[in-house]
Amino acid sequence: MALKAELRMIAWELTRSCNLDCQHCRAASGRGSYEGELSTEEALAFVEDLSSWSKPVLILTGGEPLLREDVFQIARNASERGMRVVMATNGTLITQGVVSEIKRSGIRRVSVSIDGASSSSHDAFRGVEGAFEKALEGIKRLRQGGVEVQINTTVTKRNVGELEDLLRLALEVGAVAHHIFLLVPTGRGKELEGEEISPEGYERVLEWFYERSQEVPLELKATCAPQYYRIVLQKGGKVGRREKGGLHALTRGCLGGVSFCFLSHKGEVQPCGYLEVICGDIRERPFKEIWEGSEVFLKLRDPQNYTGKCGLCEYRVVCGGCRARAYAATGDYLAEEPYCLWEPRRGEGKA
Repeated sequence: MALKAELRMIAWELTRSCNLDCQHCRAASGRGSYEGELSTEEALAFVEDLSSWSKPVLILTGGEPLLREDVFQIARNASERGMRVVMATNGTLITQGVVSEIKRSGIRRVSVSIDGASSSSHDAFRGVEGAFEKALEGIKRLRQGGVEVQINTTVTKRNVGELEDLLRLALEVGAVAHHIFLLVPTGRGKELEGEEISPEGYERVLEWFYERSQEVPLELKATCAPQYYRIVLQKGGKVGRREKGGLHALTRGCLGGVSFCFLSHKGEVQPCGYLEVICGDIRERPFKEIWEGSEVFLKLRDPQNYTGKCGLCEYRVVCGGCRARAYAATGDYLAEEPYCLWEPRRGEGKA
């Protein structure tokens, strides 16, 4: 039976331009300029069209979204049309003036990527010396300005041993949330192929993360780690609740094509930023038609289409397996999740 397709969240890559040279992202300063970005007029037209039929959480991301001169115009337009707008940034460009613009444009939360608990580890990952201190300064300005801050961390072999310190740092800087992203070595994470931790390591990290979620006064969320939702259930937690305006919702593991999608800087629609399967182009077809009628999305919304052990798993509805990781390993986005250790025991009633 197909899952209900309610569009709840869009990650919009406003630009691929960036001022850093992060090792996990092809949208980096060392890759040069990027042509074909949606114009201001096209961006505003997309917001107007979207707001006519849906009011999702709109994540303005990049590259570095603050490098787009019209970012606050776009944010303000979306906010005024009833969308909850948030921004994902590397934090290094946040001045007092930027904080004022963030507040005026209606951006509700800013996520800042911190991938190391010290300047040496973070700067090595981000490719620019001083990035750590500038990000911390940006976070301080956001907090002083009354803007909610979320810390995002991409987990790799190089920083998995720093997770406890990173969580402590999130608490110290006054963040309201810490989201970890388990590296997917494809799409936007293709540059770090070979840096992903082992399946056993993923399991340990996710078990630790759940235990800490019961102890700290922060919103903790694991992304690109759908098996986390299996672990939550196995440890007696609950899946299915929706909290805090949709930003913290333990509803399901892989949301790509089900309640979430990714819009590229060129207007191409994908299930997520890591699964580079083009489902449509808003320059050629209305977004609503793409969301409701894409063959890829329709397949992703029916767990009965999953193959391998994901197709047999009693947790397939609440987990779904990482479709991008399956695609990277097999070329089939409906194949089994290669980094999950669980052996299905169908018939136990979870699916």
